[in-house]
Amino acid sequence: MKPVIIVFLGFFVLSCSSHSESSEKADPNLDWLLGNWKRTNEEAGKETYESWGKPNDSSYSGIGLTIQKGDTIFQEKMDIFLSGGKGALFVKMPDDEKATEFRLTELTPNAFVFINEANEFPKKIKYWLEGGRIKAVISNDSLEIPFEFEKIKE
Repeated sequence: MKPVIIVFLGFFVLSCSSHSESSEKADPNLDWLLGNWKRTNEEAGKETYESWGKPNDSSYSGIGLTIQKGDTIFQEKMDIFLSGGKGALFVKMPDDEKATEFRLTELTPNAFVFINEANEFPKKIKYWLEGGRIKAVISNDSLEIPFEFEKIKE
């Protein structure tokens, strides 16, 4: 099953990647997200992956999935749009009619935070780059779930 996942993730990134170069941008870019990532702090018996691509200069598209015993038990599609210091993250599960929108509250060259106070869980999604690894936390007022990802060597 692992070769299938890596091929799938590689195809996703290649189909979403943009190789265009541009001059300085007003917004820090999130190119550190690009590529295929595997969660290192997942529960035993599960494997979680994220794959991120860049369809254009102001957006990023990702897919996350968790596999257990060869079956996909969780899947989500994520889209980030940035423009002029503002931004939005849209998260959609396969059974959702529409994506849940989170608004950008913090953006630095190596981190971002999106919030949706009306959402039950999570209300806050934070990602940051640390030592070549992606760390993330999703949380609400009473629960916090940490994620750590390492890049899959291609």
